[in-house]
Amino acid sequence: MVICFFADELRLLNDSSGLHLTLHHPRSRCSPAPFPNLTFSTILSHDEARVRSLTARLTKTVSPLLRPAAVSIPLSPGASIGVGNYVTQIGLGTPAKSYVMVVDTGSSLSWLQCSPCRIYCHDQVGPVFDPAASASYRPVSCSESECNSLESKDVLSLGSGQRFAGFVYGCGQDNEGLFGRSAGLIGLARNKLSLLSQLAPSLGYSFSYCLSTAASTGYLSIGSYNAGQFSYTPMQSSSLDNSLYFVRLTSITVGGRGLPVSSSAFTGTPTIIDSGTVITRLPSNVYAALSSAIAAALREYPRQPAYSILDTCFRGSLSRLAVPAVAMVFQGGATLRLAPRNVMIDVDGSTTCLAFAPARRVAIIGNKQQETFSVVYDVGRSRIGFAAGGCG
Repeated sequence: MVICFFADELRLLNDSSGLHLTLHHPRSRCSPAPFPNLTFSTILSHDEARVRSLTARLTKTVSPLLRPAAVSIPLSPGASIGVGNYVTQIGLGTPAKSYVMVVDTGSSLSWLQCSPCRIYCHDQVGPVFDPAASASYRPVSCSESECNSLESKDVLSLGSGQRFAGFVYGCGQDNEGLFGRSAGLIGLARNKLSLLSQLAPSLGYSFSYCLSTAASTGYLSIGSYNAGQFSYTPMQSSSLDNSLYFVRLTSITVGGRGLPVSSSAFTGTPTIIDSGTVITRLPSNVYAALSSAIAAALREYPRQPAYSILDTCFRGSLSRLAVPAVAMVFQGGATLRLAPRNVMIDVDGSTTCLAFAPARRVAIIGNKQQETFSVVYDVGRSRIGFAAGGCG
């Protein structure tokens, strides 16, 4: 990935009730940048590539400015993969033009493909951004103090006339990675270069979203939110990467009973919550206990062989399985009470698998388990909140 820094005017496409953007599932037919029909094994393979890259980043072998998606499996020219992330639309430049962007809580840098694409630009919906066509853009040299302090100027536009001057972004000239047909990526991590941090002085240091299923639409809101709607868990600090959102998972229940593992099995592995990883990765002991509990609850259903990274599989579709209630409990009592669709996933016409996998060095709360929940990241108050039934 080759990125040059620019400043321009940014416009987000929001409605009159505030900064409220529509989020689209990566495989939704209503998405402005729909992904091709891919086998679920391909989706899982690229999800694993993302997790491997994230692990490399946390062991300091990858720059924190470049999200794992930006350093994952290189794509052949014209390929459209990008299977794990949700997308929205923003306006950039003067005059503002609309671009479909991946939304990522793990990225610090917002960037998009830029003309003249000196090395490689993947196929995207709509034209590639041309900085020369924006009257408000300005290149930022890395020798400038603005680059070192992560401050510079251009204009971001957010829908109904809301404009943000001085927006700093990256102009991608070699764009290989898991981005589908999007124009680029919106970074929402805890870093001075992220979209969240750049808009915080105007809108507040928080954002919320609902990650929809493929059959509906979700949202991304930046700024104020209904605080009484959520139950909260504290954000955790970690020396691994202070830009990511770490949480503390304290227990998991199946059918109302806690898994038979020690509390240290949960707390001994750092845990992040991530919008772009599909399948939740749990500490190995916790995953083994969850797998056993689900297998016991579904013992009347014939087992099927492992499917890619998913090894707890059953014959039949999700709609025919009596999936037990599963809840993920976090420090402070915040709880994700998972619906069957958050626990199991249909991988083909005859097989359903547990939608969890064992972690390596870091546990990850993936987007399959977050689907249809409202999730708020209140960075100003160092807390993350959950509420059921958030998507439209």
